[in-house]
Amino acid sequence: MLDIRDALAALLERESTALTVSTCGYITRDVYNIRDRANHFYLVGSMGMAAPIGLGIALAHPDRRVLVLDGDGSFAMNPGCLPMIAEHRPNLVHVVLDNGAHESTGGQRTAALGDPAAMALAAGYAAAHTVDDLDQLAALDLTGTPTLVRIRCRLRSHPAGKRVEYTPQELVARFRAQLADPAAHLEGAV
Repeated sequence: MLDIRDALAALLERESTALTVSTCGYITRDVYNIRDRANHFYLVGSMGMAAPIGLGIALAHPDRRVLVLDGDGSFAMNPGCLPMIAEHRPNLVHVVLDNGAHESTGGQRTAALGDPAAMALAAGYAAAHTVDDLDQLAALDLTGTPTLVRIRCRLRSHPAGKRVEYTPQELVARFRAQLADPAAHLEGAV
């Protein structure tokens, strides 16, 4: 099983130009602290909404790749979005970082939801994978979309990083500006 930060760092490197939507809580804090970029849209209080928001972005910008970073708890809140994503066939990679806990709210065990990869395939995703290490993650073919990647992660052994310092309004403005200038994804934080 992977450390969540290692998995996120590998994904952010691999999909550096993707429009990235991260779920609320510690995952957003990790992404923000690993590599803040203008093409990252941080959900600071919308648990369960990363995939639907990612779908909306993908439909509005079909020429761009969308990377959705979900936790297993937030994924379990909104599995009804899977068939909708599958139906529209966006250029979207949906990642579920599965550590079996709601770490951002105290470490409570998440509800047993079965196999997210099997759920995605049953809903009609083009592909779905489960990985346990960085080599498996690096070897994945993510060309058929939508794709779901379930990454089995260890419980966090490190403190959460600093909170996102942008207000929600600033995040929206920054992300919209990045969408208006597609070359901006090559730059660092704005």
